[in-house]
Amino acid sequence: MTNIQFAKRLQPLQSNVFADMDRAKAIALVAGQQLIDLSLGSSDLPAETHIIEAIAQSLHDPTTHGYLLFNGTQGFREAAANWYEQKFGIRVDPQTEVLPLIGSQEGTAHLPLALLNPGDFALLLDPGYPSHAGGVYLASGQIYPMPLTEENAFLPVFADIPAPVLAQSRMMVLSYPHNPTAAIAPLSFFQEAVAFCQQHNLALVHDFPYVDLVFEGNRESGLGNRKDFSQYPILNTQSLVPSILQADPEKSVSIEFFTLSKSYNMGGFRIGYAIGNAQLIKALRQVKAAVDFNQYRGILNGAIAALTGPQIGVKTAVATFQERRDTFITALHSIGWNVPTPHATMYIWAKLPSPWSQNSIEFCTQLVKQTGVAASPGAGFGKSGEGYVRFALVHEPALLETAVEKIAKFLN
Repeated sequence: MTNIQFAKRLQPLQSNVFADMDRAKAIALVAGQQLIDLSLGSSDLPAETHIIEAIAQSLHDPTTHGYLLFNGTQGFREAAANWYEQKFGIRVDPQTEVLPLIGSQEGTAHLPLALLNPGDFALLLDPGYPSHAGGVYLASGQIYPMPLTEENAFLPVFADIPAPVLAQSRMMVLSYPHNPTAAIAPLSFFQEAVAFCQQHNLALVHDFPYVDLVFEGNRESGLGNRKDFSQYPILNTQSLVPSILQADPEKSVSIEFFTLSKSYNMGGFRIGYAIGNAQLIKALRQVKAAVDFNQYRGILNGAIAALTGPQIGVKTAVATFQERRDTFITALHSIGWNVPTPHATMYIWAKLPSPWSQNSIEFCTQLVKQTGVAASPGAGFGKSGEGYVRFALVHEPALLETAVEKIAKFLN
């Protein structure tokens, strides 16, 4: 076994922010700490009853027990297309412009295999979600990180990308509302991104898991100082944040990934989908066909029930995370940690105080070791994430207040 040679593409995949924190959490548990885990953005809320019932009923139908090929997903694709049209007002062809996915992470991980040759660049947000980089590494591509700063509302500056990098680039990946910073992007930014990608022949990929986790009353707040941010457009749709396809209604260069993990609390069911440019959908489908079939048909039946059924569960989830956000921010302010109030997602992106301002990994390691409170170090999301920590609001308000009390003792 010692003579087995492994591919070089595995080298950058040897560690990630979640695996590193898992080890730190395990050490804390062995040491007797009571864990309050705020490191992983996995919703603790249950899926709605009508979703579970649709899956349960499928279990007793033997026709659902076999392999599920593309044609068998038509009902789900139609439900996804209808959901999108109702939410954003853009027509979608369920046959050529929709593809089921095993969570949106499958899309971001596999699409680089369809777009990149070895050595090609992908333009990624820094900080950004780790699987975006993982997919590029698996495709033997190179990453150009687009720095996100608080001064620029955590939006990239396309003019800063070097011309030689652009000449070798094949794709750009965006994701707003953003994990980990919780930033929101206006339609005008997406229009700028579409024009840029059209000019440079780039595929524009938008990872959109937090489409629904946006808080009412924040449509024009927290969007920075760029010239047109005060005109944050809602477009008279049911969404408080724009889709990339509203900036590219012809779907000329764009593909968007959705998941039911956040809106419908179905993370463990691994169900998502892509909507966008038919050529990109076809290419991703080709990769997918070589890797897997589809999920169990019962899970797709549950997803259809989620997309077409009562949406009160989505509203409840949003209200729940807004309450948790308010509780956590108020508690942080009470201990002197003045963190801006985010307007979307389930995260708090907090700038670290001294002496931790440039050592987020050590901060998180020592925090969980000494208090049992686990968080994600900003450096784990990219170089530009250093100096920050991400807290996931995946516990009830009372436990979040307890966590802040422990954080206060740690800081003092």
